[in-house]
Amino acid sequence: MFRQIRLVGEAGGPACAVLCRFVRPAGLTSASGLDGFGAMIGAPLQGRPGFRVRFQMNGPDKQLSDEQSREVAEKIREEIARRRISRQALAEQARLSLSTLEKVLGGRRPFTLATMVRLEQALGVSLRRNGEGASAGSSDVASDSLGSYSQRAVTWLEGSFVTLRPSFSEKGLIYAYRTEIAWDAESVSLVFREGSRVDAVYEHTGQVAVPHQSGLIYLVINKHGQHRVITVSRPTPAGEMYGIISSLHAGQASQLTPIAAPIAYIPVGNIETVTLGRIGPDDINEPLYRQHLRRTLQAPFALFPGV
Repeated sequence: MFRQIRLVGEAGGPACAVLCRFVRPAGLTSASGLDGFGAMIGAPLQGRPGFRVRFQMNGPDKQLSDEQSREVAEKIREEIARRRISRQALAEQARLSLSTLEKVLGGRRPFTLATMVRLEQALGVSLRRNGEGASAGSSDVASDSLGSYSQRAVTWLEGSFVTLRPSFSEKGLIYAYRTEIAWDAESVSLVFREGSRVDAVYEHTGQVAVPHQSGLIYLVINKHGQHRVITVSRPTPAGEMYGIISSLHAGQASQLTPIAAPIAYIPVGNIETVTLGRIGPDDINEPLYRQHLRRTLQAPFALFPGV
């Protein structure tokens, strides 16, 4: 335990800032005794014009419990998602290193009271437990590899979508099928499930990553190390998402060829009469579906540079 004595120059007096630290002397067993010892050291300067003496107790910064740290981390992730800011931006506003912020949000380091206060000031909200109705841990927080988002922070992504992409096997046609995005308590994350595909054997289920740094959404399938990744924008005001699918095309025999194409997710409620399957010129929705795919490139939500 030690005491800080800060000697600070007042306005109009000589500028001075001296920080002295010392260990509690033997025989001083109380705080008042230590105050007296500090006063004795500061006395020669205390009366001089332009100086004042401050006494500060300096000890280890209080750490929050594991449960409290999880609750605070969840609230911060919700605020980040709601405001759509990056962790880097928050770290700068709170005057913390990005590494420190990542560690406390990922549960690799407990929060200290000082860190929490800085984050409260940066966010302008209280991160402390409010009575009996406090959050109960991190059972609804996705893993760090998926973006460390909470269930409440991503409800705006849940829904039923018509998924559109060019047909890989029939040139000029559009392939349309249904995708459901919902919270899965078992995997503790958003998951997507494909359905109503003509090639039902290739209907996939995977997890949804929502990292704050990029502002994009990733629908990821990892089956025995074989990946398919769909990268889309955050929803437009109409709830539509546009981006790129990177997958494998099943060619002749068992040959698989990497393939990429534009993709669009359109809320089912945005389409008056939904049609699914391989969509050709005679389908009532062909002009609308093609317009959505073209928007992916025209906005642009994705780029396909020429070779």
